[in-house]
Amino acid sequence: MRHGPAAPGDDARPGFTVRSPRAPRPAAPVAGARPPVATPSRPPRRPAREWRPLHVAMVGQKGLPATYGGVEHHVEEVGRRLVERGHRVTAYCRKGYGGWPDARPGATGQHLGIELVTTPALRSKHLDALTHSATSAAHAVGRGADVVHLHALGPGLLSPLVRMAPGVRVVQTVHGLDHERAKWGGLARRVLGLGHTVSGHAPDELVVVSRALQEHYRTRFGRESVLAPNGTPAPRDVPRATLDPLLGRGLGSDGGRYLLFVGRLVPEKRPDLLLEAFRAVADPDVRLVVVGDSSFSDDVTAALHAQARQDPRVVLTGYQYGDVLAALVQHAEALVQPSALEGMPLTVLEALAAGTRVVASDIAPHVELLGRAPSRHRLVPVDDAAALAAALDSVLAERPAASRCPAATDPVRERVLAEHCWDAATDLLEDVYLQVTAGRRR
Repeated sequence: MRHGPAAPGDDARPGFTVRSPRAPRPAAPVAGARPPVATPSRPPRRPAREWRPLHVAMVGQKGLPATYGGVEHHVEEVGRRLVERGHRVTAYCRKGYGGWPDARPGATGQHLGIELVTTPALRSKHLDALTHSATSAAHAVGRGADVVHLHALGPGLLSPLVRMAPGVRVVQTVHGLDHERAKWGGLARRVLGLGHTVSGHAPDELVVVSRALQEHYRTRFGRESVLAPNGTPAPRDVPRATLDPLLGRGLGSDGGRYLLFVGRLVPEKRPDLLLEAFRAVADPDVRLVVVGDSSFSDDVTAALHAQARQDPRVVLTGYQYGDVLAALVQHAEALVQPSALEGMPLTVLEALAAGTRVVASDIAPHVELLGRAPSRHRLVPVDDAAALAAALDSVLAERPAASRCPAATDPVRERVLAEHCWDAATDLLEDVYLQVTAGRRR
């Protein structure tokens, strides 16, 4: 199967076809919010052949409700839509993730119609995800799931074993090339590298979240994949005063200006490079708000805290959620994403949906979203602190009122809102499930 949107304009590539229409965006927020983007009405969806209710087990996420983590938000958004369509969805949770409070093995619950089940794991940097995925997959097979949907490369190591279970089909979504993440040591990289190889051959169907990943699997393994991009959140307006309890009125209602970083504090996100670049920013009053915390990277986090203490303009907030995070994104001068490795970054999608400018490294997923044509956003060479500092000075030189006006007619924002839709991603995945359970193996 070949699925996925063609890129517009000079980003278009041959071989990408649209197999699922895009859904309309939500209605405009309340008065004073950024204007909505006009999108075509969605044509009737192609009828799925042999539709039937399925039991889909989601394995590989840390848990639900989603707090931080792109995989968790992906599972939550797609899972609730599958439930609304009549399917049964089970999502597996593990101890240590803040969304689902009951960490007892065997605990069950429900979130947005999705069944939650806690299964045990060995709590360590290298074994947590894999052992949790193994106990989750075993539970799903024992429960008679029709589809075990594995998320990420590590959990995908289980796909050959799960496929041996009678009547069970395996779908795997690759959200990024995890074996290239800098936080992993040599042994972990080799294990994840094996997961990378397995993902190119073993699952009944392979799903990716970006065109860059789709091309990677086509080139590296000769494997076609289903492109199901992450969706964007519904644009909404959150008062700036929401930030007062977190940041004080210096960055709240009195008009303080700040740049924003949101993400796990891990090496591949390059928060250290951002702090280095920010020290060269000329404006003495602008702040840098860093939202995030450790992800089995306590040494990196400690070094960042020490680095931040050298510049009083840096504010470290830890993880933030809900209205506070939405307000931080909406009212920032720019979201800064200097990562060296991403899959399809939800933080960038959220910023674009909110009408916030983005300054990002020129890795393939960022180019896929922002394009290379001149715009109100900035792409900078990866790992270039001087270029990043110059880009930050450039966006700050634009006065706040002027910098926000183009959001209503930002062609990058319009395209992203039109192409990145959770309903369309769910259409694609539902079609995959129905086809693989009809016995169509590779």
